[in-house]
Amino acid sequence: MTPRDPAAYLDAPYTYPELGATAEAELPAGYRHVRRSLVLGHGDDVRRRALDALLHWRMHRAAGLHVTPQREEVRAGEVVVQRLGIGPIGLTIPCRVVRVTLDDGRGGGFAYGSLPGHPEIGEESFTVEQGDDERVTFTVRAFAKPAIRLTRIAPPVTHLAQDVALRRYLHALRRLANE
Repeated sequence: MTPRDPAAYLDAPYTYPELGATAEAELPAGYRHVRRSLVLGHGDDVRRRALDALLHWRMHRAAGLHVTPQREEVRAGEVVVQRLGIGPIGLTIPCRVVRVTLDDGRGGGFAYGSLPGHPEIGEESFTVEQGDDERVTFTVRAFAKPAIRLTRIAPPVTHLAQDVALRRYLHALRRLANE
């Protein structure tokens, strides 16, 4: 098994104790908190396309990540290993899905949390919601702090990289929802 193989992390524990906290109104103290939202469009078709892309890892791939999930459909408890970079230069980003909310006609999404080897410690959630006005909004919420030397020695660079990744997620899903 390689570090890019989800099987390498099946027995790995989460690296933080606040499991599922992205579903709470208040994110846990001691972490950097991030919340970004973007209107994807309007109507049921936009919501369905957005959720399909989100729950089948297409948004992550369209945002530029190499994604190796256990299955192509997001499922609670399953491991996904993401990779950012080219060849041997890059970061391996192992996560386990904390929860999945399937489309209830108004929205859905999922959250995943960091496993050992992830450059940060924390959790990230991805939610698609359709309002009464038919507007479909995508929201990413996260709490994280550095886990490895690289992310500890350059917090401004780490924050910039996280912000760039969030923008890429938002714009990738907007494009996929409107195809």
